Amino acid sequence: MAYLGEEIRKLGFGLMRLPKNGEVIDVEQTKVMVDRFMEAGFTYFDTAWAYAGSEDAIRQALVERYPRESFQLATKNAAWIDCKTREEAVSQFDVSLKQTGAGYFDFYLLHNLGESRTKFFDDFDMWSFVQEKKQEGLIRHVGFSFHSTPEELEAILKAHPEMEFVQLQINYGDWENPAIQSRACYEMARKYGKPVIIMEPVKGGMLASPPEPVAEIFRKADPRASLASWAIRFAASLEGVITVLSGMSSLEQMEDNLSYMKEFTGLSENQQQTLDEARQVLARIPLIPCTTCNYCAKVCPEGIGISGSFTAMNYLTLYRNQAAAKGQEEWMVKKHGKKPASACIKCGKCEQVCPQHIQIRQELEKVAAVL
Repeated sequence: MAYLGEEIRKLGFGLMRLPKNGEVIDVEQTKVMVDRFMEAGFTYFDTAWAYAGSEDAIRQALVERYPRESFQLATKNAAWIDCKTREEAVSQFDVSLKQTGAGYFDFYLLHNLGESRTKFFDDFDMWSFVQEKKQEGLIRHVGFSFHSTPEELEAILKAHPEMEFVQLQINYGDWENPAIQSRACYEMARKYGKPVIIMEPVKGGMLASPPEPVAEIFRKADPRASLASWAIRFAASLEGVITVLSGMSSLEQMEDNLSYMKEFTGLSENQQQTLDEARQVLARIPLIPCTTCNYCAKVCPEGIGISGSFTAMNYLTLYRNQAAAKGQEEWMVKKHGKKPASACIKCGKCEQVCPQHIQIRQELEKVAAVL
């Protein structure tokens, strides 16, 4: 099915996690992966100004080696990163054009809207800037990527009906997760008639190695299918989806994705039941029942990132991935200007206002010890 007049198959190549030689992107390996992707009939590539080295790598691996009309290239503007003026924000577009050598962008996104980040796009009036570039023929389709609540998403969609699509974090693990609210955000985008591009379908690789009780359900249902394939296919089965981005970093990952997405038509009823069962098992794994209402944050005298700490701890419990959990804590706590769990003075004010009756002081102590 075509969206926005574009014929795009349901698998997109996310360029955030390209293969590397040490700290440098391996362009030659990337070329091999690009060739395999294009050979299989897939054409959508997703990069960003903020993905270090990615735009330059895709210029060498794709743009300089294939006719421009044979692929779609998406990139993104992160006005909230080190931009003090509108000129600095809009300059990201020119840098992206130069680094990719693409001439124009098929899809251009205002990147990672939500929370305090949206204000930068408002203050710099990036909304009108991208429309100007569209009128100049330098952008074909304009949209935004989003990480926040469905209520905030609705406010943006109401304020900017000219946005043509939304990019959302959607996967079966986050579908009912109160911290991510994948389902509610997806349904909000569809309520306003916006097609969706899906990011993080495998949750940064975590759903490629889910907790063993979940993995066992999938193996029993289909011993030949990779665990990652269930996550990708879940996302690709949703209505109104332009494409599902997979951040492939090896040829092996690409071959796995191509094996089931090349002729993909949707999940069968039995497969959907298997995913529902897996999600229910995942939901029963003992997690801190934080709903990120942040009532605790309003009364904490130390300014601790309580909900962010709990989300990071839940990542560790679910996916047994220490590095990912620490990365989550870095983003949700430190990058949001909050103090770590270790700063707790155990005053107990947070527990007096917690609707979920969480023993917050005890849980923060566990977070501090583990992370």
